Amino acid sequence: MQESQNPQQDQDAQEQDQRTAYELIGGESRLRELVDRFYDIMQLEADFAGIHAMHPVPNDSSREKLFMFLSGWLGGPNLFIEKHGHPMLRARHLPFAIGTTERDQWLRCMAMALEDLGYDYDLRLRLMGAFYQTADWMRNRPH
Repeated sequence: MQESQNPQQDQDAQEQDQRTAYELIGGESRLRELVDRFYDIMQLEADFAGIHAMHPVPNDSSREKLFMFLSGWLGGPNLFIEKHGHPMLRARHLPFAIGTTERDQWLRCMAMALEDLGYDYDLRLRLMGAFYQTADWMRNRPH
């Protein structure tokens, strides 16, 4: 095995790998910014009218629930579980017709929010891979 040219860089990378996604995005305040930007994009962009229509108006309760869920899902405090119990994510979304169109709208909103907030490309890629797995699992209709 070849020795590294920059031991400090290797140590920094190893420490970053051990941090939770919650820590990597910047903790509570940055997660709140992400959720708010996500919902702002959903409300403002006509391309996302389909998923926007699935949310109550105002969507304060949806913002808060997503914030609490993502906190625990990303490795931070389990706020959703503490307040509401097990997320039962798929069961809670069964009343809504979620196909590939809705999944992709949700993912595009989140990708835009991550980019707008200036997250590092590698972190965005990592998060979007995880978001895709969860969003695809939420589908309850084929299209």
